Amino acid sequence: MNWMPKTLGPCTIDSPLGLSSAAGDEVPDYVADDRRVLVTAEITAGDRIDERQAFERGGPRARIFFDPGRTTAALLTAGGLCPGINNVIRSLVLQLHHKYGVARILGFRYGFAGLDPASGLPVVPLEPDTVAHIHGRGGTMLGTSRGQREVGTMVDTLVREGVHILFVIGGDGSMRGAHAIAEEIARRGLDLAIIGVPKTIDNDIAWVDKTFGFDTAVSVARSAIDAAHTEASSALGGIGLVRLMGREAGFIAAHATLASRDVNACLVPEVRFTLDGPRGLLAYLEWRLVHRGHAVVVVAEGCGRMLVERDQSPRDPSGNLKLSDVSLDIGRHFEQRINAYFRDRNVPVTLKYVDPSYMVRGVPANAMDAIYCDELARMAVHAAMAGKTDMMVGRWHGTFTNVPLARVVAEKRRIDPDHELWLAVTETTGQPQFV
Repeated sequence: MNWMPKTLGPCTIDSPLGLSSAAGDEVPDYVADDRRVLVTAEITAGDRIDERQAFERGGPRARIFFDPGRTTAALLTAGGLCPGINNVIRSLVLQLHHKYGVARILGFRYGFAGLDPASGLPVVPLEPDTVAHIHGRGGTMLGTSRGQREVGTMVDTLVREGVHILFVIGGDGSMRGAHAIAEEIARRGLDLAIIGVPKTIDNDIAWVDKTFGFDTAVSVARSAIDAAHTEASSALGGIGLVRLMGREAGFIAAHATLASRDVNACLVPEVRFTLDGPRGLLAYLEWRLVHRGHAVVVVAEGCGRMLVERDQSPRDPSGNLKLSDVSLDIGRHFEQRINAYFRDRNVPVTLKYVDPSYMVRGVPANAMDAIYCDELARMAVHAAMAGKTDMMVGRWHGTFTNVPLARVVAEKRRIDPDHELWLAVTETTGQPQFV
């Protein structure tokens, strides 16, 4: 599988950015197409570096593919909410309009549904005044939804609206949708660029070191943990139980645990655990109450997969398990099991259950995420104007990259139980292996 993004053709138009490209500049403002970011930053002494295992470096090009004055760009937001979506929308519009002079910018409403005429959703013209103040609000001004539409129909809409560039702001499922659209466009031989901007509260998209909104989510999640700890430590036999988002990856739970430092057990989908038995979570909580008087437990929602009953479990329009459904709510399940365990032993406990899920994803971006959103958006515009397509803008080893969507959708980012992040979690909590 290729590490380099596809391009629509030769770049023959001078960039309007007016940046430096003088020979001998240590770090030229324009980025040459042969600049690379190695996939692996760490090697053993004596190893040969394989230059083929590298991403194309992102950034502005001296020559571009699209003539800005004749270009129509469009954008949509899909999937769940995440802090910073409006920041990305605003920065995309401002960069396209002010820096490149793109003639026309459109917004499709409610994700991929906006590309289906059957939805009856009007296209929204986007201008600097339209997006001037949206970055102070959470959510997305364009609306969002889950689920795919017929690919041919969506491409027909793009052609009918005269779109040359489509930015898809979304997570793993949205990147799959963007890749399918790009493949249909290539099959038709159209000069239409598809650029993904990685958005997911779970931080689980492959080949990007961090998705926007994640820092904000961790900060809000830590506040919930701090509140749970206050409740637990103030009660006789106090237990604070916090359920956090994380459908298949437990990055929010892990990082919020590290930020709080007051968690005694952190459970994520990637690491096996059991509730029962002498080495299970329940026995550990009993030991903890005897020796310390209180306990705080953090569990990622994806652990609810242990409650799945094959095909009978409810799913959303994208086919994902509805982990918020009462039948799969791991937090409520834990609450019932913990209370029942101590009730059977005549041990009084005071359990407080905290679920900040929608607070975590519905708030505005914090300062660091706001900066990151702007950087991602600008890099996405640079790639699009240079005719890159079927790609996602990412960041790897601190450097922005152009990543083929085929690479993105082929893998999923998960916590590795054998690497530093999970080691840090277990050292911080002091928890044993619950198996």
